[in-house]
Amino acid sequence: MDAAVKPRLMRDVVIETICAAARKDKDILFISADLGAVALDDLRRDLPNQFIHAGIAEQHMIDLASGLALSGKKVFCYAMAPFITARCYEQIKCVISSMNLPVTLIAVGVGLGYDHATLTHFTPEDIACMRALNGIEVLTPADELVAAEIAERCIANPAFRYLRLDRQVFPFLYQNNAAQVLEAGFGVVRPGTDVAIVACGALVHKALAAAETLKGQGVNAGVVDLVRVKPIDGAGLAKTLKGYKSILTVEEQLLEGGMGSAVMEAIVDATGKLDWPVKRLGMRDKFEVVNGDRDYLHGLYGIDTADIVKATAALAK
Repeated sequence: MDAAVKPRLMRDVVIETICAAARKDKDILFISADLGAVALDDLRRDLPNQFIHAGIAEQHMIDLASGLALSGKKVFCYAMAPFITARCYEQIKCVISSMNLPVTLIAVGVGLGYDHATLTHFTPEDIACMRALNGIEVLTPADELVAAEIAERCIANPAFRYLRLDRQVFPFLYQNNAAQVLEAGFGVVRPGTDVAIVACGALVHKALAAAETLKGQGVNAGVVDLVRVKPIDGAGLAKTLKGYKSILTVEEQLLEGGMGSAVMEAIVDATGKLDWPVKRLGMRDKFEVVNGDRDYLHGLYGIDTADIVKATAALAK
């Protein structure tokens, strides 16, 4: 990739990818409960017959999307993470999931992405909630190249999916292998031998920073980016982790039912055992609800770079 190319918001890249496809395919419809993105402005201006503003009515948005999907449309629903999950969970479960409709749910600001908005805008439970739905695919890109690849796949092969997008701009993790990473469901962004740090989304980048610090301490930590949280190729992941001595999972989620749980379940289901000592870092039940930026909250909840370094070093002993 050209070094002069600067990373951009995943949200904008995904919306622009869908918009470009919609210019050629009139069956693609985009329904939004939010208007807070320049890319959305372009979409609704250029394709007014393929853009629907549902307003702050996410439950109705899901029902509308379901009807359009039943009529043969390729439907994308977009909203802030807490409002496209918890607020309309019953509609998703009883309509989209029960009929396995090809609707892509796009959430922006997952985890603690809306940091200063506090609990009403946090989604520390969305992985647990959404992966429990029947027939869903849950995807969390950690860079815009994989996000764009996911959008292309959603367009080419419509299905019931939940796409978790971050609000921050992150450095590129991949060059020309984003398609292969998506196909596998995970990518090794830093090889190692001692401890495999498995993370997704924003925390992949903190895991990389931690691994660099650990290098100076004599610990060779690898970093695995779990792009597809459901379904996980447990056998493939176990094979990738085979050379490591232990595993650390790190997530911006409550540990109950979160990404770490999904990783362990997938490996045990595929192989019948766990061959490594495992530690999970994540948000603990009864966490304190406070105002602060994302880094502050990561430190408060024990999932910041320094916490990852400490936990990894302890596993490496």
